[in-house]
Amino acid sequence: MAKKTKKTEVTEIDETIQASKSFFEKNKKAILYGGGTILAIIIACLLIHQFYIVPRNQKANEALFKAEQIFQAGTFDKALNGDGESGGFLSVIDQFGSTKAGNLARLYAGICYYKDGKFQEAVDMLQSFDDCGDEMVSPSVIGMLGNIYAELGDNDKATATLLMAAKEADNNTLSPIYLLQAGQIFESLQQNDKALDCYKQIKEKYKQSQAYSEVDKYIERLSK
Repeated sequence: MAKKTKKTEVTEIDETIQASKSFFEKNKKAILYGGGTILAIIIACLLIHQFYIVPRNQKANEALFKAEQIFQAGTFDKALNGDGESGGFLSVIDQFGSTKAGNLARLYAGICYYKDGKFQEAVDMLQSFDDCGDEMVSPSVIGMLGNIYAELGDNDKATATLLMAAKEADNNTLSPIYLLQAGQIFESLQQNDKALDCYKQIKEKYKQSQAYSEVDKYIERLSK
């Protein structure tokens, strides 16, 4: 196989990012209002393999790739524990935990636990994921934790974590999603001033976002 040049790698990354943006455009309503849909799943599927799988440890990458294929099929328990023919993400973590592939397996495992309704296990796994420093992935992991805290009924921790994710991202793609989610939780707690602040942040700071044109109705409702 021909060795990729840096220019080729950059082109592939750009194409992957564009694919993720296209996915978001087509599915924005489900992402924004889908009752716990997690943007990190999109990133895991479309971005993270391109960024963090490197040939430093071929066996680890091969093991992770097999688990990823099961994950893509939507069979999350098998992706986590293996399908009898190949190991899952837990096996990758156990055998190759110190590698980048092992670290990435922790993120995938956290998503699998979430999808299977094992929320505390999801929290524990995601907290063991080493921050990769990427401007999209890192805040998405924080945002996913915020959603899981909401599932666990810890609304104070959920809102604090979602606001942290919005601040960490500080972009038109992610921040409005987490501000909307935090605002909706604040409204459910009848903390309307805090909800209004979330919505106003979208209006003032993220004018290029998809949420910008829709957030007026939230602001108007709470301003009456």
